[in-house]
Amino acid sequence: MITKPSKKLSAGDDVVEQSMSALDLYLFNEGKLKEAYKHFGAHLVKDDDGNVRGVLFSVYAPHARIVSIVGDFNGWDSRTHVMEKVDDFGIWKLFIGGIGEWTRYKYCIVTAYGQTIFKVDPFGFFADERPETSSKVYDLMGYQWNDADYLSKRRDEDQGKEPMAIYEVHLGSWMTKPDGSYHKYNELADHLLPYVIDHGFTHIELMPVIEHPLDESWGYQGTGYYSPTSRFGVPKDLMYLIDRCHQAGIGVIMDWVPSHICKDPHGLYMFDGEPLYEYENHDIRENEVWGTVNLDLGKGITRSFMLSNAYFWIQHFHVDGFRIDAVSNIVYYLGNSMVGTNHGAVDFLKNLSYSIKDQDASVLLFAEDSSTFPGMTKPVKDGGIGFDYKWNMGWMNDTLSYFEKDPIHRKYHHDLITFGLSYLYSEHFILPLSHDEVVHGKKSIIDKMPGDYWQKFANYRALIGLMFTHPGKKLLFMGDEFAQFREWRDKDELDWFLLQYPMHQKANRFVKDMMKVYRHHRCLYERDNDPDGFAWIDAANTDQSVFSFIRHGDADDDFCVVILNLTPNTYESYAVGVPRKGMYEETLNSDKGVYGGSDMYNGDPLASENTTMHGMEQSLHIKLAPLSVSVLVYTGGENQ
Repeated sequence: MITKPSKKLSAGDDVVEQSMSALDLYLFNEGKLKEAYKHFGAHLVKDDDGNVRGVLFSVYAPHARIVSIVGDFNGWDSRTHVMEKVDDFGIWKLFIGGIGEWTRYKYCIVTAYGQTIFKVDPFGFFADERPETSSKVYDLMGYQWNDADYLSKRRDEDQGKEPMAIYEVHLGSWMTKPDGSYHKYNELADHLLPYVIDHGFTHIELMPVIEHPLDESWGYQGTGYYSPTSRFGVPKDLMYLIDRCHQAGIGVIMDWVPSHICKDPHGLYMFDGEPLYEYENHDIRENEVWGTVNLDLGKGITRSFMLSNAYFWIQHFHVDGFRIDAVSNIVYYLGNSMVGTNHGAVDFLKNLSYSIKDQDASVLLFAEDSSTFPGMTKPVKDGGIGFDYKWNMGWMNDTLSYFEKDPIHRKYHHDLITFGLSYLYSEHFILPLSHDEVVHGKKSIIDKMPGDYWQKFANYRALIGLMFTHPGKKLLFMGDEFAQFREWRDKDELDWFLLQYPMHQKANRFVKDMMKVYRHHRCLYERDNDPDGFAWIDAANTDQSVFSFIRHGDADDDFCVVILNLTPNTYESYAVGVPRKGMYEETLNSDKGVYGGSDMYNGDPLASENTTMHGMEQSLHIKLAPLSVSVLVYTGGENQ
């Protein structure tokens, strides 16, 4: 028997509407409804004493002929609980009494052509663990957050002037249990969080944790945008992990995929038998390269679905930002500028930024974008797209290409390191060494490096040193911090056993110390987006493959001198110009023995000389180690 609830019903801390208002329907259709998840999905209905009466189901399926709810409670019989189409817009609803949290269910849809299909809830808050595919009723309310101080501090900071070092993590392979099974979100808090703090990272970026059927997709082909994947526990376990991170001062960025979905039959794909959230045009709907389907972000209902999803993760999970995947596939049809600009999707990105920033300007948006589409990090009010940061794919490709070359040939490719500075201030950049660079036969970061065993590690340290002294925020994929030799494999945990070996221990120590230097010296981060925060000392020493530059902080006497020697040659007395008279201290040298180097470093403070060099009136003579980075800090004072 179908039981109808009253017009408004208590559902935790929310009020579930039996019928959407005319304004809500208009906003949903126009792509401007920010909390669609309050109107759709499965919501527990409680009486005044908090006792569960049942569940109110609501789904949007305008092309369906019949919609019913099936589950364990009715033996998966589609004839038992047939939904009511409550308006001409295409919304179906049904209240079922006597069921509660953890109830498994799907929507059984008879299409306009008479086909019967079974779909998970697009707005479902939880799902069965693979290989099962049902949605599950879940009560999101009741978690007691303890991160108010963190959120207040985040909102007060000028994040562009703060250090940012992001640790990119795939939860399924960071660490597993002895039997190979996954840790739960809340269990990972006791392992991952201390590790991240010990290394000095400021943020964790979680590769997609939305529900997805195939492990090998890494979460990028989802079926449950509102469902934290059940692989790692229940939604409140994820809340706990994020809460713990916030209490420790660590931000959490969510990898978010608004552009494409998988074609698994139980998911969003052809939800009511016809293209609903995706493009109707087959030629731009099918993403043949990835075997996925492109969502139509110019369509109002799709915009509302994704905009509401961003609000959902901010509201219920307190995420600090979104790394938006494959932005080039959004701004251009099929990711191809020759096919044309997707103006509807571009408008979606602008509206997303405007809406989120209007609610909380401290929530960050990151564009994983390989295109040259202009204004990605320019505010919407100034004609831009509104991202806070864009991944600097050009820097990543050029830098890795340079470091992969034998040092004897590097002098012919000097511009791969210097070219990036010519466009550095066109956007606000993240320097990424991400998961994409250590899979599919590309080799791990350490294994990309040329030379023998010792030289590989020396090159690796120099690369990390360049990354952390170069303008731009930082992102490092898990395993890179201890120089894992194997490519990343999503089925296996990281090769933690490598930390038993001295060179990996020392490489890991270098990363930790480099992070300390980066976070301690404001000149290395507070003027990332200011052209006056960086100056070449010598960008033209191609024959020796030596690069030297200055990083300036806001204070006049706050600056670092960075010298990179990217060949195995050594120099007992290398002359480098410096901008001020006084004393300089080598705060970090990657060639120290504790990092696995040859111990050629400058131990005593260095006094500048009244000798013109590199267009500067003062200069230093330093020891320059092979395949190394040296960071010198100006300490002031007069020459002795």
